[in-house]
Amino acid sequence: MSPRPAPAPRPEQPVVLHDRAAEQLRYIRDVMARAGEFTAVPGWGGVAMGVSAFAAGAVAARQPSEARWLAVWTAEAVVAFVIGAVATVRKAGTGTGALGSGPARRFALAFAPPVIAGAVLTALLFRLHAGAALPAVWLLLYGAGVVCGGAFSVKPVPLMGIAFMAIGVVAAAAPQAWAEWCLLAGFGVLHIVFGLIIARRYGG
Repeated sequence: MSPRPAPAPRPEQPVVLHDRAAEQLRYIRDVMARAGEFTAVPGWGGVAMGVSAFAAGAVAARQPSEARWLAVWTAEAVVAFVIGAVATVRKAGTGTGALGSGPARRFALAFAPPVIAGAVLTALLFRLHAGAALPAVWLLLYGAGVVCGGAFSVKPVPLMGIAFMAIGVVAAAAPQAWAEWCLLAGFGVLHIVFGLIIARRYGG
């Protein structure tokens, strides 16, 4: 009796193991990428900030002096900060981000310096009677802060910062009559558009 032939090799097994290993590596990379991102950037909070900017623009346009115009936009900055802070805390509480995490700290440390510089330059330019430069300064420095902080956040955030800076360049080069429209395009339209994108893709 001739010996029984050996079973044929199963070449598909290494392929299956390789596929499983590749899937596991992709999963690990995705988890590590999410762990390195600050995902508590508020989408609906951004929309609310945009709406408040439109309201502030309507009020500021009716002010009889530069000082009162600046007071309205300063009040709007405070309102927007409160909206953003409350919305961020609420979103972080849902588990989509953590305010005490490394990405959150890096986001804050990157975002804060340009914004602080903008506040100092606002006081300086107003004292020098150069208030016409304020819209461009605000848009450029806020956009720079969003770009820097957005390096540690989800993809739409740095893109929004770049868009802010682009409008800031327009505000710097355009006639002064365009300044208010540039502010509304940036702090109003961009906040609403990108807020909706973030809310839809990343929740809240």
